[in-house]
Amino acid sequence: MSSKPRLIVFISGSGSNLQAIIDAINSGHLAAEIILVVSNRKAAQGLVRAAEHGIPTLYHPLRPYREAGQGRAAYESDLAQKIRPFGPDLVVLAGWMHILGADFLRQFPQKVINLHPALPGQFAGTQAIERAFAAYQRGEITHSGCMVHLAVPEVDAGPVIAQAEVPIYPEDTLDDFAARLHAAEHETIVTAIHRFLHLP
Repeated sequence: MSSKPRLIVFISGSGSNLQAIIDAINSGHLAAEIILVVSNRKAAQGLVRAAEHGIPTLYHPLRPYREAGQGRAAYESDLAQKIRPFGPDLVVLAGWMHILGADFLRQFPQKVINLHPALPGQFAGTQAIERAFAAYQRGEITHSGCMVHLAVPEVDAGPVIAQAEVPIYPEDTLDDFAARLHAAEHETIVTAIHRFLHLP
């Protein structure tokens, strides 16, 4: 059995940040292993990326719970039960589009980190990249960035583990800025995992 730190990565979409972690592991830059990829969306490209690398996956949608009249608490309780047997050293929320509540986080104390495409204290919640770009166009900011922080019940808050500033240029389209920010995310998430796990 491997002695490397065991990661579970939560995704909701393309899985480009998952790919960055996989690439860092395969290149020897990150001494860890991904033991499970979790998605709340069946069509998430990240599930395909995981399968291509032989990583087990779990699809856990919220909709059936809502349709059964159950709330997020039941959804999160079942999710925690499903991943607990894997014994993760770290749960990485890498583009995961659900807020995880206190009950879930309590079951994995100090073991859940979240990637957010904005700097601390700015643009919490969804559409952070679009909101930052709009703020730049209004002359309110000159740059934005991304961060990885310890997950707490408050949305996109918690102690920051790693962050990176991303400039916005006058000639930028939203797509230009988004591409630059996503590239920064790919580096920052690997840095944060490395730092959080105190890897050599």
